[in-house]
Amino acid sequence: MAFQPSPGEQIIFQGHPSWRSILAFYLKGLLIGLIVAVIAKLLGEGFATVFIIVLIALGLSVLIGFIKRMATVYTITNRRLNIKRGIFARDIQETRLERVQNVSYNQTVFQRMLKVGDVDFDTAATDQDNLFCFHGVADPQEVVTEVDKATSLGASGSHGLGEPSGQY
Repeated sequence: MAFQPSPGEQIIFQGHPSWRSILAFYLKGLLIGLIVAVIAKLLGEGFATVFIIVLIALGLSVLIGFIKRMATVYTITNRRLNIKRGIFARDIQETRLERVQNVSYNQTVFQRMLKVGDVDFDTAATDQDNLFCFHGVADPQEVVTEVDKATSLGASGSHGLGEPSGQY
């Protein structure tokens, strides 16, 4: 089920975490496969078996990472922020844009090399147990810029953010 904007609501940004953001997950899967392959080789298995073990581990890592990545959708509209996680079970986190008090992004050295980062949204109701964050997005500065544009429009009243719309 895709995100359905309300009447008059426009999608500003929609995307998934970048594949580069889960590169470490892929590398861990490959490393586990290599460890299992080395153990298999030490137990006397042939090259073909060891090669198949590495391929299966790498294939499973890529498949699981892809599913995990595609099952997370970040959406910014001119009214709301939305995070949808899950395929069968759903975890949806949402806040109204006018509740956003601060937007920042951070990148580790590894994330900077991969050109991804985490965008944190401080909202009126955010506490440490309920953080609102877009993890692993490509070009986090662009996401911050788009939210800034949307919240600036809301402050000027051009599309009704923070103003009663009469449609309750």
